[in-house]
Amino acid sequence: MSKTSFGIIGGGALGGLYGGLLAKAGFEVHFLLRSDFEHVRKHGLKIETPAGDFELTEVHAHASPDTMPPCDVTVVALKTTQNGELTRLLPQPTSKGGLVLVLQNGLDVELDSAAVVGPDRVLGGCCFLCSNKIGPGHIRHLDHGRIVLGEYQPHNDGVSNRAASLRDDLIIAGIDTTVDPDLATIRWQKLMWNIPFNGLSVVLDASTQELMANVDSLVLAKTLIEEVHRAANACGAVIDERLIQRTLDVTKEMVPYDSSMRIDYLNRRPMEVEAIFGNPIRRAEAFGCKMPHVEMLYRQLAFLNRHNSGAA
Repeated sequence: MSKTSFGIIGGGALGGLYGGLLAKAGFEVHFLLRSDFEHVRKHGLKIETPAGDFELTEVHAHASPDTMPPCDVTVVALKTTQNGELTRLLPQPTSKGGLVLVLQNGLDVELDSAAVVGPDRVLGGCCFLCSNKIGPGHIRHLDHGRIVLGEYQPHNDGVSNRAASLRDDLIIAGIDTTVDPDLATIRWQKLMWNIPFNGLSVVLDASTQELMANVDSLVLAKTLIEEVHRAANACGAVIDERLIQRTLDVTKEMVPYDSSMRIDYLNRRPMEVEAIFGNPIRRAEAFGCKMPHVEMLYRQLAFLNRHNSGAA
């Protein structure tokens, strides 16, 4: 069994699930928590998942990065709106040269971690996951769960040994994981879902099931997916056109799900507007490609974000 040790920065719907699965499989896992710290320290983690519910009664929980040991892999599972904290959170668990795996939504989200530890120590990953945190230390995994990971700096030989080793560790923990040599393309593929269904779920106040069941929202979703697809290809990501319909089909088949952005909005938390919308728009513009429908949605979400925070 691999002796890889993991640090999990953020114990929410994503970090709690994947960190919990790694700990259940016998890996040494250290969780950096905020509001959940006391609860998890006393009561552990509770994970509901289609693969079988479980509880971890003994968890390495930390309220401060200062108490975390150096880890082989530190997983960034925070929302990108909290990336300003990484200069404080990452140095200790990565202090002996450990890798950073950035599991965040959006484009160019690895930049903040790379600024702390160096780009050569960063990998990124896209999580195709339906999971919610429903209470302190309590995660409910609803559907999917696959991770596609890759090197932030592409390797000439394709899949690096360390990426393959990390994939194998995640598979041991029961996490469906693959490695792709083109992380940028994978991020654009995920944006083909994130942009329409995160954004529309907020401005139309609807679950994925409601969006797919209504002819008008379905037209909007398809228009946005097509626009993201065009932008991705303009930026050098070669994505099969069939993924447009497949994205709709997968969403129609998934369990009724509230997007993470809608949950953040309803709970008056900052939404990941820049990472998921602003960054792709700016990247596409740099390649001479406009995204007018995405930009309209971006401006609506930016307004709601400021309004939710009480800003003018």
